[in-house]
Amino acid sequence: MANWHDESTDKLCEALLTLKTKEECYDFLDDLCTIKEILDISQRFSVALRLSQKASYNKISQETGASTATISRVSKCYEYGTGGYKNVIKKLEEAKK
Repeated sequence: MANWHDESTDKLCEALLTLKTKEECYDFLDDLCTIKEILDISQRFSVALRLSQKASYNKISQETGASTATISRVSKCYEYGTGGYKNVIKKLEEAKK
């Protein structure tokens, strides 16, 4: 896979880090992505959340509507990726406390 870290993606990350509220995030995502793209991304994150809770693929598919191919792809990233999913899930759990 080509290195996708460049000036453009740096600026996107910086922009995301400026968002302070859920409404700001919705507004930015609405301008940045199509509704389908937003729904696809949110579905992947829902799958990662359910994987972190040790749910079965069948249960995750029923609850999220994700295909087993999508669940498998997310699972691979969740288990062997850079730790992004696990880091964010951990931060969300800590914020609940």
